Amino acid sequence: MLLNDLHQVLASYWNQFLYLLPKLALALILLVVAIFLANRLSRLIGGRLHARSHDPLLAEFLTRLSKWAFILLGLTLVLQILGMTGLVGGMVAGAGLTAFVVGFALKDIAENFLAGVVLAFNRPFRIHDTIQIRDNQTLMGRVEALNLRTTLIKTFDGKDIYLPNAMVLREPLINFTRDGHIRQDFLVAVDVAHDAGPERVQQTVLDFVHGFQDVKNEEPHTPYLIVEKTEGSVVTLHVYFWTYSEDYRRGTQELKSNLMQGIRQLLLQQGYAKPATVQ
Repeated sequence: MLLNDLHQVLASYWNQFLYLLPKLALALILLVVAIFLANRLSRLIGGRLHARSHDPLLAEFLTRLSKWAFILLGLTLVLQILGMTGLVGGMVAGAGLTAFVVGFALKDIAENFLAGVVLAFNRPFRIHDTIQIRDNQTLMGRVEALNLRTTLIKTFDGKDIYLPNAMVLREPLINFTRDGHIRQDFLVAVDVAHDAGPERVQQTVLDFVHGFQDVKNEEPHTPYLIVEKTEGSVVTLHVYFWTYSEDYRRGTQELKSNLMQGIRQLLLQQGYAKPATVQ
């Protein structure tokens, strides 16, 4: 009797499998076609967006979004063919605890996805902009990509950091290159014992900064300096200058370094009694 019951159950399952086999085959073919079309259509949409949009970050994000939208549409059709749409809906609606667990597990994914949408349209940064998150030097680098869940930045020492979009949207973000120019500053301490006052060395330093290559001299981005402090015959000057920021790491920082070295050499050549300290 037991063997007969087992045989009947297996036979019933086998008949159901044979009944569903054509649907399974059709669903599999449709899923493959949906993935293929999603890739082709997303590339087509991406090509047109990149050609017409001046913002490659937004174009890339919309391309990725369209790809997953087409795949999701294909998956919905597959479930419809298999007759599982109602079953899945009933399971999710009927199992309250399961729905809660699934919703809690997907909370971060949904939050990061929505944050990615806001970042794509709000555009606080562009591809290759130098940004810093939360005033943290370890979270500073060039933007490489905005994905559906993460923002990829490459640090100046070559590390790839994948930041959750929600974190990028929620935390304070510093963009060093958005406007195309940025102000830099440094201190110059020099002994002016043989001068009547600090005016001569101030003018010497200011003229040198004005004439240095890649230092901006257009209003309101002109170089200037102030006397930070005086200790006896040593005067400390605070030099401010503006420069182009498209290449923040090599362009801006190397320019500052070269400018500081040039001022030190200039003051030494002009015979100041104490070697100039530049920092």
